[in-house]
Amino acid sequence: MSNQIHIVARIVAQADKVAEVKEILLGLVDLTRKEEGCISYQLLNNSADPTDFTFVEVWASQQAIEAHFATPYVQEALAKVPAFVAKAPDIQYYSVLK
Repeated sequence: MSNQIHIVARIVAQADKVAEVKEILLGLVDLTRKEEGCISYQLLNNSADPTDFTFVEVWASQQAIEAHFATPYVQEALAKVPAFVAKAPDIQYYSVLK
């Protein structure tokens, strides 16, 4: 069994702010993938609903996740995105059972 932490984070943009949210979220991907402890970091966009963005992430440890959230680019995104989303992001943490 792995001690890795899996995160599924769903962000729903306001219908007229999809481009803004997409730009903010895309700005996180390359930088995050270079972080120590980041095993996988993917940004998905729902094919049937362009307002629906989902990060699927795998991290080596809780400490790596905490370091990620403390980076200047994540802090900047967290400050910008509330003005453009329909509701608060839904961030869920998972562990692999088998």
